[in-house]
Amino acid sequence: MPISPGSMDRGPLQFDSRSAKKVGEVLKIATPSVVTAPQTTTIMGAIKTMTYYGFSRLPITDAGTRRLIGFVTSVDVVDFLGGGLRHNLLKEKYHGNIFVGINADISEIMNTKLTYASDKSSLNDALKVMYESNVGGLPIVDDEMRISAIVTEEDFVSLVAGVNAGIKVDAYMSPSVITAPAQTTIEKMTRMIIQNGFRRMPVVQDGVITGLVTASDIMKYMGSGEAFEKVVTGDISEVMAVPIKDLIKRNMVSLDAGRDLGQAAAIMTDNKIGALPIIDHGTLAGILTERDFIRALAENRGVL
Repeated sequence: MPISPGSMDRGPLQFDSRSAKKVGEVLKIATPSVVTAPQTTTIMGAIKTMTYYGFSRLPITDAGTRRLIGFVTSVDVVDFLGGGLRHNLLKEKYHGNIFVGINADISEIMNTKLTYASDKSSLNDALKVMYESNVGGLPIVDDEMRISAIVTEEDFVSLVAGVNAGIKVDAYMSPSVITAPAQTTIEKMTRMIIQNGFRRMPVVQDGVITGLVTASDIMKYMGSGEAFEKVVTGDISEVMAVPIKDLIKRNMVSLDAGRDLGQAAAIMTDNKIGALPIIDHGTLAGILTERDFIRALAENRGVL
């Protein structure tokens, strides 16, 4: 696995190395009783399901066999609504009419490139797949490709929570942070998220960071009913003209760069958030995400 500069000097993350290598151990941290949807579910149906359960990804399965055939994420939905290539489908096939578009089958936008782990996988096996495939969630399947559980970045962060990792936050945070002004429209925000490969972006007003807006926040906006109160003609542009500051629903939680990764993980777990702005002397110095914990664990997996 790739090792970032200086990582060998950081000291190991202290986990039980025996359990991480046991066959089937991933099931102990994975979420069972996975909510799935058939490929005939509408896009709006998938949005409402993910919004209701607080998911950012939804496995798509064959209705008869429960075999995994694809998945859709909040980023895919944002892409469809205005961010990237999937938006061309809305513009060209459905002429930009959001009402028609969101009632199309989820198969129109789902990702069919399957990334998964076996129910016999160890924690290290699952971690390796997530790290190398750059995915935020991993369906766990049996020998017949039937989905039995799902493991996410959040599950791995919870393993770090409260642990004295001996590694400071600034060793794994992303120091180059793109921010968006509070008056940025949702339409522009969707393009920024997709074009930059982000799942979230800090929002700044008068030079001060006021919060984070994620792809899931935009999806929830679509699934909550608020969006449709603003629609008159069914034109997607009417829905997407709202400023992103309106999507910030909670107080911002931040952390200073000198804190331990285990402390950061505990804060993220306790507050049920997927990222932390990192502040250094009152200035935004970086951002630490769940994805960064996957990288930290993967690069130190020799002690897992």
